[in-house]
Amino acid sequence: MQGVDVEMDINVLRGAILLVLLFSFLGLWVWAWSRKRKSAFDEASMLPLEEDNGEIPTKGPGKRGGSEPC
Repeated sequence: MQGVDVEMDINVLRGAILLVLLFSFLGLWVWAWSRKRKSAFDEASMLPLEEDNGEIPTKGPGKRGGSEPC
């Protein structure tokens, strides 16, 4: 059986790199939007609001809210 002589040039390499990057992007997108990651991302989104003692301040009685007059 004779092999096919395939000459690899720069365009084949560019195509292979494009496919690797495309599948990497799609894999990262699926991972980031998966339902099992939602709780971890919700927790991470609250980190900027966290106090030094680890508590997250919430609106409650006696605290100024968004619609109350000053």
